[in-house]
Amino acid sequence: MQEQTVARPIEFTGIGLHTGEHATVRILPAPEGKGIVFRRVDLDNFEIRADVASVARVAYATTLMNRGVWISTVEHLLSALYGIGIDNAYIELDNFEVPILDGSALPYTDAIARAGVVAQDRPRQFIRIKKEFVLREDGKTLGIYPSRTFTIQYDINFSHPLIGRQSLEVVLTGSNYADFIAPARTFGFYHEVEKLQASGLVRGGSLENAIVLTENGMLNDTSLRFPDEFVRHKTLDLLGDFALIGQPVLGRLVAHRAGHALHTRFVAELLESASHWDTGGVPGIARSRVCSRGL
Repeated sequence: MQEQTVARPIEFTGIGLHTGEHATVRILPAPEGKGIVFRRVDLDNFEIRADVASVARVAYATTLMNRGVWISTVEHLLSALYGIGIDNAYIELDNFEVPILDGSALPYTDAIARAGVVAQDRPRQFIRIKKEFVLREDGKTLGIYPSRTFTIQYDINFSHPLIGRQSLEVVLTGSNYADFIAPARTFGFYHEVEKLQASGLVRGGSLENAIVLTENGMLNDTSLRFPDEFVRHKTLDLLGDFALIGQPVLGRLVAHRAGHALHTRFVAELLESASHWDTGGVPGIARSRVCSRGL
C-alpha cells in the first residue's frame, strides 16, 4: 500500500460547464507526499492545493481559491484521482474552469489506465474512522462510520419518472470506481436552464456533456449508461468533494440528499473532530462489493 502517481503526463481539452470557455488541463506526475496541487499555467504556474482549506464556493460546482486566484468545477477530476488511488499529482490548467468533457469522470479514468500508475516509495497513511460522525441540515444527512474498507452509500429521491428513489452502495477497491461510478454523467432539469444561465451558470452545458431531463423523460438521444445513473453521479460528486480531505480513508460514508455545500462542510468539520479518527497504515482490505437498488 504505497502512495501512487501517474506514470506520464495526460492532457484533456474542452469547455467549462458553467463558463463555456475552452480550457486545457494536464495531469502530471508529482513526488511522494506532495498531494494534489493545481497550477494555473496562464498565471505563472500559481499553485492551489486541493484541500478543504482552499474551498471558496460551492454553488452548483466546487471552486477552490488561493490569494484571489480561482479554479472551478474541480469535483469530477478530483473524484477520479481519489477513486482510483492517485495520491500525488500536479494538475495544470490554462483557464478558470476545469473542462466538463462528457459530464462524467470516465475520460479521466480511461486516460489514466492507458498512461499507467506508478507506486512510490512512501507508504500510504490512512485516516481511520474510530466513531461515527454525522451532520444533518435541512433534511440532508451525511455521516461516516468505522469500517475496514472505504465504502460509500448514497440515497436520492427525485419526483421524476426516470429517477424516483435510488440507492447505491459501493466499496472503493480494485476497479469498482472506474467500472461503476466514473461513467455516470452529470444531470439537470430543462426547466431550470434559463434561470441558471441568467445567473451566469451552465453556459457550456449541452446534450454532449449532461443528461437534460424534461418533465417526463430526457432530451438526450442516447440511453442511460446505468438504470440508476443519477445516484451514481451523486456518488461521483460526493467523492470529488470528499477527496479534499487529502488522504485515503477507512470508513463507511453514508449520504442522503446531500450536496456540494454539505460535502465540503462535512470534510472540514470531520478534520477538526480529531477524536473521531486516527491515522496509520492499513490493516487489511475486504473484498469488493457493489449493491444498487432502485426503490
